[in-house]
Amino acid sequence: MAKANPTLNLHPPEPTGVYERANVDDLSFDGLNPRLAEFGVDDETAQSDLMKKLWKEMAVQEVAASIAHNGYFEHEPLFVERGKDGKLVVIEGNRRLAAVRLLLDRPLRERLKATDLPTISTEDAQKLRTLPAIVTTRKEAWRYLGFKHVNGPAPWGSYAKAQYIAHVHNEYGVPLDQIAAQIGDYTSLVQRMYRGLMIVEQAERSKVFDRASIAKSKFHFNYVYTGMDYPGIQSFLGLEQKGTTLRDPVPTKKVQNLGQLMRWLYGERTGKPSLIKSQNPDLRDLDRVLQSDDGVRALRDGLPLSVALDISLGDEKIFVQSLQQAKAALQRAYGTLPTGYSGDDPDALKLALTIEQLGGELVDAMRMKRKRNTRETVTAGKNE
Repeated sequence: MAKANPTLNLHPPEPTGVYERANVDDLSFDGLNPRLAEFGVDDETAQSDLMKKLWKEMAVQEVAASIAHNGYFEHEPLFVERGKDGKLVVIEGNRRLAAVRLLLDRPLRERLKATDLPTISTEDAQKLRTLPAIVTTRKEAWRYLGFKHVNGPAPWGSYAKAQYIAHVHNEYGVPLDQIAAQIGDYTSLVQRMYRGLMIVEQAERSKVFDRASIAKSKFHFNYVYTGMDYPGIQSFLGLEQKGTTLRDPVPTKKVQNLGQLMRWLYGERTGKPSLIKSQNPDLRDLDRVLQSDDGVRALRDGLPLSVALDISLGDEKIFVQSLQQAKAALQRAYGTLPTGYSGDDPDALKLALTIEQLGGELVDAMRMKRKRNTRETVTAGKNE
């Protein structure tokens, strides 16, 4: 699929709304912020907990230091939405609001152990009591936020991007190809991220997975949206082709498989580690295992991924693969011979002689088996 025309995004439309000065005390953090979603935050999260998450996860210290030394840049207004209760929810600029609150509130700094932040003067503090804000709505702001955070100057991580894409598509009815055009990205990537998030949410709704209970310290969303394009994983989950954008991509009869897959990908805090140490090669190895019934049974029996991979390959493939690896290793050793072997190391020579002997015995055994198979074939032909 061709990439969307980036010229569409050179001058993204800013939301229309009223520019005003907003009192810091009247502003609320956004529990629906896509960037916070990967840390288990939602619209029910308390404001104090949102503040803790922002401080711990979002490098607020850097923003606070900049504001303390340079003041608040007036050309960077907050984008806020007025709630039914009259509160202004900051839909763009949560880190800046957190930084300002820390600079103004010494007890808050002490509670969050942010005591090394700069101290500002009474005059500077007074200037920060109100901040520039544009009153808008999420629906009006989505194009601007998408440009800025998906592929723009302040990019989000993949999970936050997927949250943004899903919200715009599901809540506002914007087709995925239009979202891709607006943010200057491939439609296929937008579809993959959307499908990946729908799979995660389906697993959580079905009670077969809980992001809060994973063994890994971070939710690596790329495992899902990348892995779901692999044939073994697709077959294991009964997924249709990668262009599918269903709200429940996994068939009901495969939901238990989905729960198993998520546990293999992310582990559980109860003591079951993730099978994925690094995306490459572990994710592809897992995909190969899932293409074999024997491999799947091995994983379900709790065997390590490397063992399950060997079982899924079978002895014939392992034999050929081992020969290929041995050849590659010997070629590498031969290439480093001029500088890697001084001629004075008897152990290295002894090791090479052992390899030579093993190689000879292997070749002899292979020839004998080949001759035996040939004789058996000839005998069978005469008896027909």
